[in-house]
Amino acid sequence: MSAIQGVLLDLSGVLYVGEQEVPGAVEAVERLRASGLPLRYLTNTTRSTRARVQQKLADLGFPIEADEIFTAPRAVRAHLRSQGLRPLLLIHPDLEPEFSDLPRERPDAVVLGDAGEAFDYAALNGAFRVLMEGAPLIAMGDNRYFREAEGLSLDVGPFVRALEYAAGCEARVLGKPAAGFFESAVSELGCAPEACVMIGDDARSDVEGALAAGLQGILVRTGKYRPGDEDGIRLPGASIEDDIGAAVDRVLG
Repeated sequence: MSAIQGVLLDLSGVLYVGEQEVPGAVEAVERLRASGLPLRYLTNTTRSTRARVQQKLADLGFPIEADEIFTAPRAVRAHLRSQGLRPLLLIHPDLEPEFSDLPRERPDAVVLGDAGEAFDYAALNGAFRVLMEGAPLIAMGDNRYFREAEGLSLDVGPFVRALEYAAGCEARVLGKPAAGFFESAVSELGCAPEACVMIGDDARSDVEGALAAGLQGILVRTGKYRPGDEDGIRLPGASIEDDIGAAVDRVLG
């Protein structure tokens, strides 16, 4: 691994799982902070606003500032505003405040996040009908699944694929693993992509996505990681570590 000048950290599965800190994660983040390396926390979490994500981190012992948290919903909101789009939102109810100031009448775009129990037939069919009128499909990610305290759960990706198939369209993904998402985060750190490392538990969205954007990548064996996930990384240069503590050892070493 070449010299590191900036670090991107995934949240769920790396720092915590459900409502529990990953053992040693608070101390690992403290060591990163003490090193002086600039940090950003990247998440495709689409069930909470950035303020609630920050509060959850604080409750778990992570003193992280809101402007250090880089979320897919914020990237989607910025895109909608810049394009003057009126979204049909198929998202989790807890995320609604992020989009409260956007016009919603006569929607001309479909926005898909992890809607949880709101992913029912009526909601998906309503989104399908808007797409069939030519509206773009904008996704906050295309992860297949994530880990909650009770086990693995479907993420937004399977529902993105269903709508793409039904409407004959292709989603624009504005979260991980989209290169633009990583590039925007790296630009805030003020370093070159090749001098930045992404630490995550998702071999495809976190690590391979970062590698494709020119970053370095470390896959940790916590969260959603399952044995053999590293074999699916098709690009060279990934490192594998047991957890965030070991990943920080590698970065600082």
